[in-house]
This record gives sequence, C-alpha cells and structure tokens, in this order.
Amino acid sequence: MKRVVITGLGAVTPLGVGVQHSWNQLIAGNSGLVSTVGWGSQWDSIPCKVVGKVPEGSIADHKWDSSDHFTKSESNRLALFAQYAMTATAEAFADSRMDLLSVDKRRVGVNVGSGIGSFHDAYDNSVNFHEHGYKRVQPLFIPKLLTNMAAGNISIKYGLQGPNHSVATACATGLHAIGDAYNFIRNGYSDVMVSGSAESSIHPLALAGFARARSVVGSFNDDPQRASRPFDKDRNGFVLGEGSGILILESLDHALQRGVQPHQIYAEVAGYGLSGDGFHITAPPESGEGAQLAMEMALKHAEIDPQNVDYINAHATSTKIGDIAENNAIFNIFHQNGHLSVSSTKSSIGHLLGAAGSVESIFTILAMKHDTLPPTLNLENLEQNNRFVFDYVPQKSRSKQIGIAMNNSFGFGGVNSSVVFTTYIP
Repeated sequence: MKRVVITGLGAVTPLGVGVQHSWNQLIAGNSGLVSTVGWGSQWDSIPCKVVGKVPEGSIADHKWDSSDHFTKSESNRLALFAQYAMTATAEAFADSRMDLLSVDKRRVGVNVGSGIGSFHDAYDNSVNFHEHGYKRVQPLFIPKLLTNMAAGNISIKYGLQGPNHSVATACATGLHAIGDAYNFIRNGYSDVMVSGSAESSIHPLALAGFARARSVVGSFNDDPQRASRPFDKDRNGFVLGEGSGILILESLDHALQRGVQPHQIYAEVAGYGLSGDGFHITAPPESGEGAQLAMEMALKHAEIDPQNVDYINAHATSTKIGDIAENNAIFNIFHQNGHLSVSSTKSSIGHLLGAAGSVESIFTILAMKHDTLPPTLNLENLEQNNRFVFDYVPQKSRSKQIGIAMNNSFGFGGVNSSVVFTTYIP
C-alpha cells in the first residue's frame, strides 16, 4: 500500500485565523471562549452564554473579516462554513508549496465535510419564507445549505477533478474526512487530497438546541474561559465552537517527485479506525466500547503497539459521561503504557462539532513537529476515578518527544473515529 504524508495545513479557529497563530495561542495557554452576554435578546434567553467564536476583525490581527478573503459577490454566494474552509484551503495549499499549474488535477481530490452546514441560511430563509413568502427565499438558499458545498466550491475554485467527496458524521466528520482521504490515496483513487471540515455553528438556534438537549455547559457564564474543562470533576457540558481545519494529504511518492524535502513533511498518516456504538443517539456507553474498537482498529492498521504511543489528543468534550467513556476506552488499551500523555484542546477552543477532528488533527501534528504537549486548560481537580491514571497535561503546555500520536473524534448517532499519526521517517 502507498504511504500517505501530510504536506500542508490551514486553519480558522476560535483562537484566530491561521495555523501558526492558532498554535501559538494554544501553546501559550490562551482561550478562544467568549461570552454571548449583550449579543441580543435571543442569546440572552439561552441559559448557556459561552461559545468558541472565530474572532472578528482584521486579518492583520489574525481575525476574521470576509472581505479580507472574498469579494462581496463571493461572500453573498458562499455560506460562512464554506468561506472558512476555502480560506483554510488557501493557506494549506500555500503551505504545501504545491504548484497547481504543474500537477495532474485529475489526480487531486477533495474530501471536506461539515456536520451541519449553514445554520444561518436555514434560519434566515425559514423566517423570510414564513413572514414574507416565496419571493424572499434566496435563489442560492439550497446550494448554500448543503454540507458538501465546502468541498464543491474548493473543487471548482482550483479546477480539481479527482474525488469530490464530503462527510457528514456529526462531530466525527473532520476525522472521518481525513481517514477516508487517506484511504482514497492508498487505494489509488488520487495522489493528493484536500481533506478536513468546517462549521459555522455560532447561531442562537444552534446554541438553544444544544442547551435544550442538555449537551452544552450550564455554568461558568461569568467566566467563559473556564467553561470548557475536560476530565475535571466540575465539568458539566461542552462549549459550542466553530471554524475549519484543512490538511493536504499526499502519497509519499507524489510528494517526493515534486520536490518536497523530508523536513517539509509534517507527519505520516499511519492508521485509521472507525466504528459505531449501536447504543444511543447522543450518549456513548460508559464502557467506551465503540471508541475502543475505533482506536484498536487504527492501531492494528498502523501496526503499532499501544505501548509505543506517546500522545493522544482526546475527543474529551467536557461532558460528564463522554469524558469517562473515552477514558475507559483509553485505559482498556493503554493501561500498561506508563509514558502516555492525553490532553484535550477543546479546553482552549470549545467543541467545533464537524470541524473538531480536522482542527484537532492539526494540533496533534504540530505537537509532534514541535515536541510540545498542548495543555488541558481548567483541569484543576481530576475526575475521581481509579481509571484516570494518565498524564492529562493540566493547565500548561510542556516539552515531550512525540513520535507517535493518536487523535480521536466521536459524535451523535454513535459514530467513532481514530487516526494514528507518526513522525515521517524516510
């Protein structure tokens, strides 16, 4: 089978626009979580008042303004989640140093997903139709709504004729997109894949829905940066976030043939696992059995012993049952691994839903590249459970040599995914 490597990264996150800026903020222990107080009556009616929103402002300050990236016509045509994805893709292509004029675009594909698509367009057009009738529905309402339109618009912009694919598996979307893209390359469908996900979910209807489902945090409204606290005994729900992460996956042969140097390869994708819980629409089984199956499959395909894994970027969303279930799964596989570190970068950015897995994969890969463990912010009092035995990197980042890392993503509907990354060795 072909070896698959990562040669480019792009990101839009609650920590800011751009991979390097987001990483610097993450490692410095900064938070992208903000209060919704004062945003309007709809927001004020919702008991949860904390979100992870992409900061607005000038690109010079690493903040988001559509006009920095798109013309007015393009902004009107593209849903926000697609704008995030296209912006991250532009950064990833530039980072990869790929000359798109010289590659065979029939062998370059896209697999970019979204868990929800455009909440904003669904809500606005529903209100317009209800209050004003047919003629107030936007002509591009349906194309803007579809979750595959991030992938579609990326394919169109760059003239890519390889697989044009999209994933919509709730909060596992981003990692499924990366894993599936990995398999597309390994199985000969393409040489290069633009892979990842995007979400623009900061909308009062979205927050209200998650609040009614009792999924989002119900406390720390007066101190939003403390609201996301994976593995902490006082956690009580996730923080809704948004953004995009895009990775350029490429067969090793293709990368080397176009002149990529070994030091320009971020990491190698070594294994991919996926499974279903078969249990409940929103909650995992406390045993973590489904998550365990996905992790075991990823390790098996990577031919890596659990003892050799250095770091896991956990899905850990800061929910009561979810963090316990994932930790149980990790314990069952890695309990004999005395040097394993586990952290959750959701403590800094919140839960980006469909975009979580791709952004967190970028953070995992950069942790390997820089031999630096991202912190689990707000981990002040570890969950009182005799299976919480690992190094959870509380509060502060620190140095550690990381040669093998794993990223996990799980989602509503009982979907589970896990990817193993390794340092590239020629």
